[in-house]
Amino acid sequence: MTHTPLNGTRAAWAALGGDPALVSRVSVVPRAGALPARLPVMGLARACVGVCALAAAESTAYRTGREVPRVRVDDGAVATAFTSERQLLVDGRAPVSFAPLSRFWRTADGWLRTHANYPHHRAALTTALGLTPSVEADAVGALLAERSAVEVEDAVHAAGGLAVALRSPREWAAHPQGAAVAGRPLLLRERIDEGPARSLPPLDGDPALPAQGLRVLDLTRVIAGPVATRTLALLGADVLRVDPPGLPELPDQHADTGFGKRSATLDLGARADRRTFDDLLERADVVVTGYRPGALDRFGLSPEALAGRRPGVVLAQLSAWGADGPWAGRRGFDSLVQVATGIAAVEGSAERPGALPAQALDHGTGHLLAAAVLRSLTERSRTGGTYLARLALAHTAAWLTGPAAEDLAEPGEADGSGPSGGPSEGRPAATYDGPGPWLAETDGPLGRLRHALPPFSFAGGPANWAQPSGPWGGDLPRWL
Repeated sequence: MTHTPLNGTRAAWAALGGDPALVSRVSVVPRAGALPARLPVMGLARACVGVCALAAAESTAYRTGREVPRVRVDDGAVATAFTSERQLLVDGRAPVSFAPLSRFWRTADGWLRTHANYPHHRAALTTALGLTPSVEADAVGALLAERSAVEVEDAVHAAGGLAVALRSPREWAAHPQGAAVAGRPLLLRERIDEGPARSLPPLDGDPALPAQGLRVLDLTRVIAGPVATRTLALLGADVLRVDPPGLPELPDQHADTGFGKRSATLDLGARADRRTFDDLLERADVVVTGYRPGALDRFGLSPEALAGRRPGVVLAQLSAWGADGPWAGRRGFDSLVQVATGIAAVEGSAERPGALPAQALDHGTGHLLAAAVLRSLTERSRTGGTYLARLALAHTAAWLTGPAAEDLAEPGEADGSGPSGGPSEGRPAATYDGPGPWLAETDGPLGRLRHALPPFSFAGGPANWAQPSGPWGGDLPRWL
């Protein structure tokens, strides 16, 4: 195979069912030193962003009647956007990163990673370990040093918390969940029911906003799902994020992913709030969910129920581990998926596990999710139908670590052994010297935000979001 910076884009575009000829509309600006890693993470990031941009350009062409605009993907913009949560400053203050109990721990037989950024997850972790919620990290470390990693993994999961034992790629392949993931494609996008063709009005504004006029009901949390809906908001959609009132998002995380969107709270177990939610649903064009498979079914929000209530809706579901296998119902985050799937082992050393230079599973899957929504909307405009897209962080991880990762390797790095983003034969001499050119400052309700700019551009498209992030839960639950 001849390796070029667009091989991954071609593979992902094929998975989305796109016309392969359109990949010629994409140009790449490779930069040495962007997202360096042992695994081809820059190739993954570039591909996920590339297909998202191409799906937006395709939709723009459909709504304007013109040819598909040219797309530009700059490694510098991509690397900066994939670390957006680290680039954020709020009135000059750096964001709060991982909590003290969210980290790697040495166990009696290996390594364990926990996630306790949210108060309820910290409480579940300490309960599972028989410790008080106010326990210090040193006491947790002393306890875990005497226990088996897998034993703690199971105990914390049973208590509703999050902990994952470090596995090598071979150990993950032998695990039942690893086998379930390996048997599935990168993403699933299918027409699940009939529905009317819904042609959106032609675009006539500047910049071109291919998602203009669409209402997106955003039921996602953390990073991957909000990145997807932040992208749809960039492209002109009216995005309304809805959360339970008792489960606030981390403030800095919301400030980073809330650009272009509105945020409201509704308790689906309360009769009045449920009526409000149903009214929103009746007018939604897109519903994006980021909860565990089946978690929202009790509210009548399964794909089948939604298709019956709202024929022609586009449904997009995101999970950590996928819809199949024994871990399908487990919670998960990017950092934990990296540990389970062998990424942390590959990126680490004999002394300690490592990590990717960005939460690339979150950001990559988020852009793939937005691309799947855009492609489904374009096809719905042509043929009608109700579409469902399913993606998972573990499936994106499988692309990065499995045989198909060859598509992501840089020219001269087909064996995947060199650092992604490093100098290689046939690449331009451009380098990534830091995020500066791809950062902006915007004043808004949360203060002065320094933030990453969107990671792609297409001719005539938007260069930034129309509005900054507002307070979590600060908007009324209604469409504009």
